[in-house]
Amino acid sequence: MLKLITGRLGPSGFGSASTAEQVTDGIDGSNLTAIVTGGASGIGLETARVLALRNVHVIIAARNMEAANEAKQQILKDNNAARVDVEKLDLSSIRTVKAFADKLKALNLPLNILINNAGIMFCPFQLSEDGIETQFATNHIGHFYLTNLLIDKMKETSKATGIQGRIVNLSSILHQYPYKEGIQFHKISDKSSYQERLAYGQSKLANLLHSNELSRRLQEEGANITVNSVHPGLIMTNLMRHSGLSMRIFRAFTCFMWKNVPQGAATTCYVALHPSLKGVTGKYFVDCNEHEPSKLAQDEALARNLWDVSNNLINAALKS
Repeated sequence: MLKLITGRLGPSGFGSASTAEQVTDGIDGSNLTAIVTGGASGIGLETARVLALRNVHVIIAARNMEAANEAKQQILKDNNAARVDVEKLDLSSIRTVKAFADKLKALNLPLNILINNAGIMFCPFQLSEDGIETQFATNHIGHFYLTNLLIDKMKETSKATGIQGRIVNLSSILHQYPYKEGIQFHKISDKSSYQERLAYGQSKLANLLHSNELSRRLQEEGANITVNSVHPGLIMTNLMRHSGLSMRIFRAFTCFMWKNVPQGAATTCYVALHPSLKGVTGKYFVDCNEHEPSKLAQDEALARNLWDVSNNLINAALKS
């Protein structure tokens, strides 16, 4: 807590007050291509902007194409040499996730970095077009499926270039506050047991479990790709649009803990680009430093079960 309040630097040399530009200073990503989901606003836009500033070819994947194109123009206005493309991606729809991946593969672009940034938070109960609770569908299932569809492209790129691929999943400190059992496998889309804050915690726990299980599988294969999770910090962005008065009151009493957007994107950019993290995988980062997640997040059996259930949900949706 003291480090958060004071911005004191951790072992990495960075801390809660560090910005995305500061943690990537001097890094040249001109030989890298990255996808940033939800890159049209908030910390996703700042992540895309800073990666482009470091000469990375950035693909902004977003549901709102008008906002995505505005984000692209904003980046180009400040950096006319930036390499930025935009593509439509609705993570709550399994079929559109597949369409995005198919289009990306058809472009025959390399893929070095996948940043699973997009998310929704504290939403009223709703089902996706695939019949999956919306927070779980958007925050976990969509990213899980997208990653599975693009992992061969990442393996191909790392093998052809010799550059280690990196996958960054945005989780949250709220992964510590899911339902009692962690993941309600038999009630994921059950309206009667739905609690919006616990459902969000469940989806963020799923992000961590996904990272850890994918990391384990890639290590077993000997693939040259790392997978890590990050907590960006508390930031007032569009993600908070469903949080209402209670969150605003909470923020008023905890103002010293909140980050601005450049600080909020720092941990993502650090884990995506910093050379000191070469070979580091299956870890969780807070304020640009490794941090121990909850015990549930370290439960290997839970991670394997989630992997199987996620695949089953996707396969059922594709058959319907």
